[in-house]
Amino acid sequence: MSNEPRPSAAHHFLDGLVEAGIEHLFSNLGTDHVSLIEAMAQFRREGRPQPNVILCPHENVAIHMAGGYAAATGRGQGVMVHVDAGTANAAMGMHNLFRSRWPVLLMAGKSPFTMRGELRGSRDNYVHFVQDPFDIGSIVRPYVKWEYSLPTGATTKEVLRRAHTVMQSDPPGPVYLTLPRETLAEEWDARQVASFPAERYGPVKAGGIPASAARDIAQALMQARKPVVITSYLGRSAKAVAALEALASECGICITEFMPTSMCVSRSSPSFAGFDPAKALAGADLCLLLDVDVPWLPQFTKPDAGTRFIHIDVDPLKQDFPMWGFATHLRLQADCGEALTDILDSVRMQAHDAFREKVRQRTSCWAADGKERAQATAAAAANPGSSGAVSPAYVCAAIQRAISATDIVVNEAIRNSASVLTQIQRTVPGTLVGCAGGGLGYSGGIALGVKLARPAQRVVQIVGDGGFHFSTPTSVYAVAQRYKLPILTVVLDNGGWQAVKEAVLRVYPKGEASEANDFQAQLGGEVRRFDQVAQAFGAHGEYVTEPGEVEQALQRCLQAVDSGRAAVMHVRVGTI
Repeated sequence: MSNEPRPSAAHHFLDGLVEAGIEHLFSNLGTDHVSLIEAMAQFRREGRPQPNVILCPHENVAIHMAGGYAAATGRGQGVMVHVDAGTANAAMGMHNLFRSRWPVLLMAGKSPFTMRGELRGSRDNYVHFVQDPFDIGSIVRPYVKWEYSLPTGATTKEVLRRAHTVMQSDPPGPVYLTLPRETLAEEWDARQVASFPAERYGPVKAGGIPASAARDIAQALMQARKPVVITSYLGRSAKAVAALEALASECGICITEFMPTSMCVSRSSPSFAGFDPAKALAGADLCLLLDVDVPWLPQFTKPDAGTRFIHIDVDPLKQDFPMWGFATHLRLQADCGEALTDILDSVRMQAHDAFREKVRQRTSCWAADGKERAQATAAAAANPGSSGAVSPAYVCAAIQRAISATDIVVNEAIRNSASVLTQIQRTVPGTLVGCAGGGLGYSGGIALGVKLARPAQRVVQIVGDGGFHFSTPTSVYAVAQRYKLPILTVVLDNGGWQAVKEAVLRVYPKGEASEANDFQAQLGGEVRRFDQVAQAFGAHGEYVTEPGEVEQALQRCLQAVDSGRAAVMHVRVGTI
């Protein structure tokens, strides 16, 4: 019998990650990962394939980098964090990825369960006692599709395959795996740790819709007087964008995006109708809800009683929303790219001259509507603002002129999102990335993940000052510098949280806070220089307080990005 040491479970774990298709591990490691770190060093010496480790000084960046990579590629990656502490730091990001339906495998070590050296990896540090909660999974349980703790090294590859399959299956989303330190240190022969190939154990994807449903929806579209579409995240599939634009052209459908997290229709398309669902629904007799979580705000928008609603979505049930509340006449779980292609084929089979004439007449007014929106956009862009209060629309219009159609915009402007969406007019699928979650501070990490996935494209992050604070910016620019991921960050600084002020005014429009102009939302101080935060980690910085400074400062930032350095342009857009 051989006296050669058997490989550790950590060794098999790295193999299992590769077999599952994990390319990157966005990591903040700790004492729980000693066996993995040892195995990584061995793999590196032997030239064995293993995931690329990207060390992130804060888990907020790690989890959102994984989200950005998934948004750009559809492929979920691994995030490795330290016990309950790292899990807690990643929890808000897990919320964001969960609501955005981006796959990620979050892995946390667990404090050793043996205390006296009974097994390799037993407790040998004070911190092992205090980082051992009763229920570590409870930290992220509301935000995962699946959770598990690796029970033994013998099942390592099967557990990883299961985790990957669940996170990639529709609707995709985060999963969580914990790794006891002693389990990773176990030794197992290779023949004892079986592989589980994707061909037999892989993810399940949504498909099209039944032929009868495609035919019925096609007939409804052909009979409709004013058909409209409301969508938000259909644009994560280029095939779905193309199918929607073709169907809209064939049937004369206006397309509205509400709170979009991707570009669902080209802004140059005649079918694009803006971002106001109330305007879209006025007089509509048929509305297709396509890949959308919240199609309108019921408190402010009341659809016509006679409107028929058809909902096609990768997740039409909204199974993870305790309450949803949007009535529909037909609800179908499907891939919108497949479903809309089926509907389009059915329309073309049934179309006749009278229908085509009706479409022609309906679409004849679209040019006027588009011209009206373009004039409003241009008027907003023409107003530069004033000293210390540069207009956000003016800034975003300058960005539109400076970047290309294929550059990618990551939007976390929050109260200024309207300026981003109307002024920076995306026409290519995949060039707008937003987040469907409610946790601010995501765009820095997402921008880095997108840049890692799309190194040939510029990535422009637009964020408010509150979001910049939340983003753990020193970690963002440390990662950008170390891994050569030059992103451009534009901070629209209004001195606090405009959303808080607006929320108070909606509920108490003439209340005490309004009278005193005191909303507990201002973050101002004697010195506020976000550009200098980035400069501390090698990035180029610009501080803009005058409208006349915007163009040249932006050009210097883009030159820095194109030369391989991250850049931050801090723009004062007034105070709340």
